[in-house]
Amino acid sequence: MLSVGGMQLFKTESYDSADKVIPRATQLAGGIFIAYTTLTTLWAIMLAWAGMPGFDALAHAMTTIATGGYSTRTLSIGAFDSWLIEAIIIGGMIIGSLPFAHYVALTRGGWRNLLNDPQVRWFLTLLSAVVIFISFNLMRQDYSLLDAFRLASFNAVSVLTGTGYGTANFAAWGGSATTILLICMFIGGCAGSTTCGVKIFRLQVLASTIKVQVSRLLRPHGVVLAYYNKRPVADSVMDAVMGFFYLYILCFVILAVFLGMTGLDFQTALSGAATAISNVGPGLGETIGPAGHFGELPMAAKWAMCFGMLLGRLELFTVLVMLHPGFWRR
Repeated sequence: MLSVGGMQLFKTESYDSADKVIPRATQLAGGIFIAYTTLTTLWAIMLAWAGMPGFDALAHAMTTIATGGYSTRTLSIGAFDSWLIEAIIIGGMIIGSLPFAHYVALTRGGWRNLLNDPQVRWFLTLLSAVVIFISFNLMRQDYSLLDAFRLASFNAVSVLTGTGYGTANFAAWGGSATTILLICMFIGGCAGSTTCGVKIFRLQVLASTIKVQVSRLLRPHGVVLAYYNKRPVADSVMDAVMGFFYLYILCFVILAVFLGMTGLDFQTALSGAATAISNVGPGLGETIGPAGHFGELPMAAKWAMCFGMLLGRLELFTVLVMLHPGFWRR
């Protein structure tokens, strides 16, 4: 209803009239609930089969599909030291980062929608590139090929999807790897998934907008349109995406500056703001990195990060609109 940050791209024709909203929304919500419950149950069974105790398997299945990242162990998934468990959880984090509406369509034979979705292709391509880059970076630090790929795969997927699991202290992997992971914190998964962050589709619209601007500079009299999924993107959608992106970065900067004012060092303040507004979990550095925790942060920093997590989880505009007196007068 608020068309938050370009989300009107995913408005279906079934929502055009008020009398269709409730039946359609109910069916979609019911289908997503069944898909969500089925996936969580399936992952709990697979984790138990891989050797994880029953309670741990259920708890980790719930936080894997939800890309929540909470673990029953202090060392997170690293406590189990099992490549099979890590592989299952990697699959679960990826599943949770894809549009759940496609899983509903799968039950009706619409499997091609998932494969043809440009969001999904971009997400998987980006994820593969990050894993390959970090793997090579770790191999330069004398890790074996298998160890480098195992560590890079799990932790890169965890950070990019905003899950926040950990099997290693990736904050100690060097500047290039930690910089890439910091950038990944902002991205998140696809629209309609359980992830947070900017979302892949907004990056696609931004890339299309840049392409249009360059084309207009080269051909001032030409008619150039931005496209998403082979369909032209309305100027209102482009404006909404640009506004969301600028507001997202602005909120991140303000939050990082405030965290710095509470006495946190540069790396902790910067990564703390990123992990809060993107709902990732661990940050960088010794204090809030994968090997640390947030318990030692000043109370003011914790309150600020609480607000940042709410902003990021509810897509910024939703919170800001609800805080505006004009919204309630309407």
